[in-house]
Amino acid sequence: MSVLVNKPAPDFKATAVMEDGTINEDFVLSDYLKGSYGLLFFYPLDFTFVCPSEIIAFNNRIDKFKALNTKVIGISVDSEFSHFAWRETKVENGGIGKLDFPLIADLTKSIARDYDVLIESDGVALRGTFLVDLAGNVRHQVVNDLPLGRNVDEAIRMVEALQFTEEHGEVCPAGWNKGDDGMVADAAGVASYLSSHSDDL
Repeated sequence: MSVLVNKPAPDFKATAVMEDGTINEDFVLSDYLKGSYGLLFFYPLDFTFVCPSEIIAFNNRIDKFKALNTKVIGISVDSEFSHFAWRETKVENGGIGKLDFPLIADLTKSIARDYDVLIESDGVALRGTFLVDLAGNVRHQVVNDLPLGRNVDEAIRMVEALQFTEEHGEVCPAGWNKGDDGMVADAAGVASYLSSHSDDL
């Protein structure tokens, strides 16, 4: 498994079903993210089981991502037609309904390979999540096996943590949440932080 953290996010051009339901045959990641953070998440297949719960969870929190200047992008090895059909299927019938972020069709599986989340034997992607900063670099990644649904609130927390450290120049200690104290990254900063927070860790 490749570690992409601190490396440029692999760029790609692909077909996508956009937020408004239109099909964009020339979706380019770097163009779409220009001026924004990105949260890319891979999932195995449309019309499956864990996947719709994750996609709906991302969509239910899309306003939080937008407030953080972060664009969410879903990716699977399905076609754009499958993506579109799933969006057109009501939630109560196992669909995902309308979404406020694009779904990428990775039919050639090249994107999943570039991000090293493809299970070659099964031809589907693991549940990989990648946080991309304003410079286009991956700053956080986590990969779950197929039965293990991800925590979307944790994805939001990581965006907040990245933006905190960029703004304040401090690091985010264990369990940091928005509004908590950061830590100055030197010996005195560690001592100061632990003297008042160690019992809460």
